[in-house]
Amino acid sequence: MKIPIYQVDAFTSVVFSGNPAAVCPLEQWLPDATLQAIAAENNLSETAFFIPKAGHHELRWFTPITEIDLCGHATLASAFVIFNFLDPASDEVRFFSPRSGNLTVFREGDLLKMDFPSQPPKGCAPPADLVAGLEVEPMEVLQAEDYLAVFGSEAEISALRPDLQRLSNLDKRGVIVTAKGDRVDFVSRFFAPKFGIDEDPVTGSAHCALIPYWKSKLGKSTFHARQVSARGGELFCKDRGRRVTISGKAVIYLQGMITI
Repeated sequence: MKIPIYQVDAFTSVVFSGNPAAVCPLEQWLPDATLQAIAAENNLSETAFFIPKAGHHELRWFTPITEIDLCGHATLASAFVIFNFLDPASDEVRFFSPRSGNLTVFREGDLLKMDFPSQPPKGCAPPADLVAGLEVEPMEVLQAEDYLAVFGSEAEISALRPDLQRLSNLDKRGVIVTAKGDRVDFVSRFFAPKFGIDEDPVTGSAHCALIPYWKSKLGKSTFHARQVSARGGELFCKDRGRRVTISGKAVIYLQGMITI
């Protein structure tokens, strides 16, 4: 069996930056064990699989060790593949995720705009493993799908060298760290060692919580954001109430076939 594979760098316009995602279009679903084995073999933070349905594509995401509920950069990468290789005449692609519902991506020039659910975080007591794992006490801790730790400066975010073993003990998917940016509205990093991702280069889904949080702090609805990982990535965001728009660019790195 041969399966098409594309590797796309998302939230960037140049290769070797942004967040790499593998994208595998399928004609029908393969066994979950096969999907997981492909994701493990790819050894990227996420591999996206989708199949065509009437009027949309059904979409799923896998880390090297498990299926996850929502992934921003692999959704962006999947839309990029459809727009550039499978359906170049289209400017809109509709996805349905069994775990996260309807997701839509629009193309405006070289910018891809994703319509995602808003996940406003709520304040919480800092878990002991969070503070110990970050090795620096944050100004504020909140929670949604992930823990959100707020710091006072971009320099503090860039300087963090967390204890990943301690962070892997937490009960959430991962840990977002964030602060106001020096040249953008806010910056962030994301750690999810529990799911086999020590540090994710650019995390679109984390911005489902970051956008409503920074709206409450900055008093505006549109944002220019950067994820300040080693690879780095750029996002353009908008708060729309119950939904958020997360936008970015993408570029193809690899195209080929998997043989199994």
